[in-house]
Amino acid sequence: MRSSISVLHLTAHLGGGIGKALSGLVVNSPAESGIDHSIVCLEKPEKTQFLEQLSNSGCPVTVAPDHSTLVKLIEASDIVQLEWWGHPASIAALCSASLPAMRLMVWCHVSGIHTPIIPARLIESSHRCIFTSPCSYQAAEVELLMPTTKSKMDVIHSAGGFDGFEMPERRWDDPIVAGYLGSLNFAKLHPRYVEFLAAVDIPGFSVRMIGDIANREILEKQCRDVNKPDMLQFRGYTTDAASELAAINIFPYLLNPQHYGTTENALLEAMAMGVVPIVLDNPAERCLVTDKKTGLVVRNRQEFADAVSWLARNPEERLNIGNQAASTVRERFAAGKMTESFNNHYSAVSIADKMEISFDKIFGKTPAEWFLASQRNPQFFTNKYQKPIDELILPGLLERSKGSVFHYHKYFPEDKRLSEWAKRIEN
Repeated sequence: MRSSISVLHLTAHLGGGIGKALSGLVVNSPAESGIDHSIVCLEKPEKTQFLEQLSNSGCPVTVAPDHSTLVKLIEASDIVQLEWWGHPASIAALCSASLPAMRLMVWCHVSGIHTPIIPARLIESSHRCIFTSPCSYQAAEVELLMPTTKSKMDVIHSAGGFDGFEMPERRWDDPIVAGYLGSLNFAKLHPRYVEFLAAVDIPGFSVRMIGDIANREILEKQCRDVNKPDMLQFRGYTTDAASELAAINIFPYLLNPQHYGTTENALLEAMAMGVVPIVLDNPAERCLVTDKKTGLVVRNRQEFADAVSWLARNPEERLNIGNQAASTVRERFAAGKMTESFNNHYSAVSIADKMEISFDKIFGKTPAEWFLASQRNPQFFTNKYQKPIDELILPGLLERSKGSVFHYHKYFPEDKRLSEWAKRIEN
């Protein structure tokens, strides 16, 4: 290994899961590893929690650089690590003007099974492509790649460790207290989440909703519609998730089957605190939860209701599963493992030649083409699509962020095709 390898992370922002992942990677990187991290954050962070952690660790963070500054940073770096999830700011930075030759690593923070996809040409153009879940191997673009391309892939979960998540003392005679931590957008949360909860036959059953209050009014109306107006308790956003998780013991983490997630840090943090997760049988969740060992995996509303009732009737089993979940994720997703795995890849990539990459051949030349490059169902936009759109896909199309057409239109309002598609989806 060289005496020092400089790694430049190119990320759209430092919020949520990506902020925790990069902070965990950088802060837990041993000084003797010889890896020097720096970060380009293309947007001004809305929340500064992880920006402050990175800055306090001595990691240089450049926010919203102009093109000439970005070029100089790339030229000075041994490796450029693209943090990929289809964000318009990232594609714009890559495609708006030419960039110098680089050694490119791609860390994919979406599964690629659904929108946003991981473009095959992006994988082929990289020196290494790292997934954050084994489920990404199921993505159509990945399955069709040549064996030589697949040989440069790996999986490194984006778990930033569990510092500050001290396991609380839990007892078998604790009453059932349910909570949810994470996004309330229906591209992530199951659109029929309230209907699942309403199927539980336990008097007074409720769920503490921890996180941003997006869609609160819709969820409250849904609760009133099923005659359970107090079923959800909105706690709001917090930087102290550990305290909230210490107060609950079951975790109804029911996600949209079309969701884009992978490592699911909120789920892992709950498990690390001994909270028993109940998840749907989705690809990403199957990679994280083992049924009846580290949580419960269900397929429909009735199975979910039965799972909650079973946990209520079997408190010792609930305690055992919670303890097994905590020990398993703390060992399997330790931040040191993530850092060690990346350092091995950095060492291998650093001796390769830098390459000039034509990103416009990967994503296209216009913002509309950039948007389509990450869509699983581009026909929704390019054709006069008249059929009803599946209710599980629709929330992702209506998102105002997460790489939706509205997100791209906000960044590139002058693009006429994006404007047309946004109007069509809105209608």
